[in-house]
Amino acid sequence: MFTAAVVGTGFIGPVHVEALRRAHVSVRGILGSSPQKSAEAAASLGLEMAYPDFQAIVDDEAVDAVHITTPNQLHFDMAKRALKRGKHVICEKPLAMSSAETAELVAVAAAHPHLIAAVNYNIRFYPIVHHLRDLIRSGELGEIYHIRGAYVQDWLLYATDWNWRLVPEEGGALRAIGDIGTHWMDLIAFVTGLRVESLLADLSTFVSPRRKPKQAVATFKGKEESGPVAYEEVEIRTEDWGAVLFHYEGGARGTMNVSQVNAGRKNQLSFEIAGAKAAAAWDSERPNELWIGQRGAPNGHLLKDPSLLSDSARGITSYPGGHNEGFPDTFKQLYRAIYGYLSAGNFSLPKPFPTFEDGHHEVLLCEAILRSHEERRWVGIG
Repeated sequence: MFTAAVVGTGFIGPVHVEALRRAHVSVRGILGSSPQKSAEAAASLGLEMAYPDFQAIVDDEAVDAVHITTPNQLHFDMAKRALKRGKHVICEKPLAMSSAETAELVAVAAAHPHLIAAVNYNIRFYPIVHHLRDLIRSGELGEIYHIRGAYVQDWLLYATDWNWRLVPEEGGALRAIGDIGTHWMDLIAFVTGLRVESLLADLSTFVSPRRKPKQAVATFKGKEESGPVAYEEVEIRTEDWGAVLFHYEGGARGTMNVSQVNAGRKNQLSFEIAGAKAAAAWDSERPNELWIGQRGAPNGHLLKDPSLLSDSARGITSYPGGHNEGFPDTFKQLYRAIYGYLSAGNFSLPKPFPTFEDGHHEVLLCEAILRSHEERRWVGIG
């Protein structure tokens, strides 16, 4: 059995801990932004180690793998240090703050070919997503003509909503695109196999200034959970909303819209892929369903059922038909793929999980999106 340590005690760090345990990976300890937060998280999660700092993790010989779930500006240094100390790394997205940093991480990973270097694009691991990928590969949709979709949320709708992702120095120059748009772009690349050749972007910040609380407020926490809050006004330099047109290789076209100020949408990633023979649509708020569109026959509606899924999809399905699998299950299935690959020990095989190369590509796309918006033109992807 492999042993992991998790860095980050906010919303997503404990999600990693739970999923690792469900994937039968031992979790030794956790690191927060202070020794006190480490201790509180270790106690609440029943973990042995409350690490005082990151160096204590890389020095811990009992730890095989490090899961990085910190604010984005810390990803590069932590991932690099862990790899160089012989630790496997699973990093939240975006992989780093710039393509220069991600390129260096790709190079460090290449210099350590027997270490896992993965990015946590968990949305790939819904069974229906794998099934649709296999349908496209088998030619069921025909040549892909166009893709449309969105990733929308409302957790930053109010001027009193605050999170470190709003600050470019902590989250990066792009926020809605970098935080949720990267998930959409990665998912479309995974499902269709298509790469972006060029893009045109438009971004906007609707809520500025914002009222920053003078004490920390956790991600996705409601005001009723925080009690009375004192604020200071802050001008916002990252986007609430974005729209991107894509030209894909082979002539396919795509449109993506992202928003973190879309009232009533808590966390909806959706897309529709139109092909020469058929179309298919998926919505993360109904993740166990796949719509199939037909021209000359009734439309279809597939509910997740292992007996009806492709081999690949069945391999990441744990429950029978009628028993839904959701957000926490995607993390479990991703870690099963990572640690199963690690257990097999054959690093010459194709990697069944998102790699640092995938993370680097997403940051290249983000930089092209920002450049397109600023220069008001189409930008090619090198």
